[in-house]
Amino acid sequence: MTIWTPTDDGHADLTSHDSFAKGAPHNTFARLRRDDPAHWTTYDQGEDFWSITRNADITEMNRNTAVFSSARGIRMEDQSYEEYLARRTFQETDPPEHMMTRIKVAKAFSKPVIAQFEEDIRKLCDEILDEALAQDSFDATKEIARQLPMRMLGRILGLPDEDLPWLVEKGDALIANTDPDFTDHVLDQMMTDEFRMMPFNSPAGAELFQYAKKLMADKDASGDTSGVLHMIRQPARDGSVITEEEFRNFFCLLVAAGNDTTRYSIAAGIQAMCHQPELIEQMQAGGDIWDTAPDEIIRWATPAIYFRRTAMQDYELHGKTIREGDKVLFWWASANRDEATFDDPFRVDLFRSPNKHLSFGQGGPHVCLGMWLARLEVRVLFQELAKRIKSVQADGDHEFLRSNFVGGIKKLPVRITRA
Repeated sequence: MTIWTPTDDGHADLTSHDSFAKGAPHNTFARLRRDDPAHWTTYDQGEDFWSITRNADITEMNRNTAVFSSARGIRMEDQSYEEYLARRTFQETDPPEHMMTRIKVAKAFSKPVIAQFEEDIRKLCDEILDEALAQDSFDATKEIARQLPMRMLGRILGLPDEDLPWLVEKGDALIANTDPDFTDHVLDQMMTDEFRMMPFNSPAGAELFQYAKKLMADKDASGDTSGVLHMIRQPARDGSVITEEEFRNFFCLLVAAGNDTTRYSIAAGIQAMCHQPELIEQMQAGGDIWDTAPDEIIRWATPAIYFRRTAMQDYELHGKTIREGDKVLFWWASANRDEATFDDPFRVDLFRSPNKHLSFGQGGPHVCLGMWLARLEVRVLFQELAKRIKSVQADGDHEFLRSNFVGGIKKLPVRITRA
């Protein structure tokens, strides 16, 4: 049984956010994987680019940072070098510069450190689920999926609980800046240079920066040296320190990316439970399933639909030549449904192993910093949810984000039967 059948005609415009408003156009990705896995894609709003759609190709190319650079931007939209310098985070740098920044905070997000949060996460899940499941029907994205990463963000960054809803609202406006449900400044529907130096070309970036600036001033005044934000401001081995601009962009990245991956993975997992009721029984049985289930749920969700790279030299692929300077998009959403890699990719198999999904950008130096946290949050949330329900059913149509960059179910009406 498949959970969801794509409805696109197989020739969707991958550059259009509207093509993703009912979910990723997987019929188009399937055609490209089969017939044209290195596809030259025309883009009316900027430079044309290569679409890479097969899992094996993306895995190999993602490792090759000497040829495929992140230091020209990671989104489809083009930007000037001045804009790139103003907006970039360590995601948009190459080794060794990438590692100089990453190493400052890597320990805080390492598997052993994140494991220490399990009790906190379980308590948060208890609170969230007690509140949500007091109702028979509700929006599972809003009442469950959005709540856990938002509250954990506060714990990790040391932020006041009362600030969290505002921060997540701004993070949504930042990273989902093509969906009118999340922002009044819809990126592809407004012609303005006013915010071109802000992260994601969004006014939310400016608001988040002002918040971060005041937060760190308050921490400095109080002598508070705890948390990730303090770590990132410490001198590197060569004595250099992060600039105010770099700190702003890093903070915006944490607020936005720290919420979206987990939120939309949880929402996708609950959607799967609606259509594959056996998943609840499998979760309730427990055991080894928890070694594999989180990655399968995250594969199914694929919150980051693609990342862009830029070719630094010519590269041959499937009889074609990617030229130096060409823009190249790695379509994670396609790679995670590749029939050559996954048996029955449109079915959630909580025991799937090995699971060569690319939701975390595996195989290269840019592997997701928060992957251990995402896996832990997903595991604990579904462990606790499965204890509390007999069934969950769709209670209306779910709605996807209008975005070809962030994939997620923004509204998920469900009806539950409590255990």
